[in-house]
Amino acid sequence: MIDSDTAPGPGSRPLPAAAFPASAGLTPATAAAIAPARDPYLLYLGRLGSADSRRAMQICLDHITRMLTGDRLDDATITGQGQPWHHLRYEHTAWIREQIDQMDWSPAYRNKHLAALRGVLKEAWKLGLLSTDDHQRAVALAPFTGHREPAGQHVPDAVIGALIAACDADRSPAGAITGAGLRDAALIAVLDACGLRRAELVTLQYADYDRARRMLTVIGKGDKQRRIPVNAFAARRLEAWLARRGTHRGPLFPRLTRGGTVRTAPDGRPWQMAPQAVRDILAKRTEQAATTPVRPHDLRRTFISNLLPQADAIMTARLAGHASPSTTLRYDVRPDEEAREAVERLRVPPVASLLQDTHPDR
Repeated sequence: MIDSDTAPGPGSRPLPAAAFPASAGLTPATAAAIAPARDPYLLYLGRLGSADSRRAMQICLDHITRMLTGDRLDDATITGQGQPWHHLRYEHTAWIREQIDQMDWSPAYRNKHLAALRGVLKEAWKLGLLSTDDHQRAVALAPFTGHREPAGQHVPDAVIGALIAACDADRSPAGAITGAGLRDAALIAVLDACGLRRAELVTLQYADYDRARRMLTVIGKGDKQRRIPVNAFAARRLEAWLARRGTHRGPLFPRLTRGGTVRTAPDGRPWQMAPQAVRDILAKRTEQAATTPVRPHDLRRTFISNLLPQADAIMTARLAGHASPSTTLRYDVRPDEEAREAVERLRVPPVASLLQDTHPDR
């Protein structure tokens, strides 16, 4: 297999001619002459629904670019912007698939690269840079098959409790829980009880929480809205935070000053956190709690895993914001102990012969 930080090795099938600058003999200036308004790379990334999706697909397209130019896959100076994606034909995309197949990546991650490649070629076709026949042939690539166990981990209740206890221990000299402690405890409780993505959490507004009905209105991927009930435990933590935050408009979980007060913009509205801040908060609280590292998506996986035994896959997919229950089932990271207990609870067959007693002479 090819290491993910190197270009395809010398034993690989040579790249067909007339693909990207390194193979076509074009100068970088020629590739950069593609105007941003007609750049399939920028148009494709721009139409993706979330910052996380844009970042993931940009990484895939940049990997493909470096394969075609013969550069290291970790060379961040080489990107797909301004590259002549419309030069790619079936012989090139088939070659790209061969290189992806040699990478030590999961089948899902390999298919993500193919999806990014199809997406940028579709934009080239819509711009009129690629004919219909050439486009259809170039994207006629077989998907990668295979299965890997779900990534991430199941977070035990004891760890979640320890994280919130670490937030409660964050106190002022007067002995009161700080604003950061209250906010972070509520944030962790909502992640655990509602299974939100990082981007969904930071864009929540005060008006999105119905305090009387304990319901959150969430805008997820694809600008899709869903409503999620908040359990009593998370609601208590939210109420404790809102008593400190106040009822003014703005992000439900805003940025805070070093003193623990809400940081406001020049217009007086609270500043929104970046998605990365959620990960930083969890890293800080896991260190304080002396637990194993926990990432935001681990709490989302745990929410889905805990909900599946209580609700059907369709309801779980709706609450998780998945378009298909099949996607939801890939998030099941319940520990092996639960699977063992479930198997042990199966009925025990009676051990008895099906033949009736008969007379020896018969």
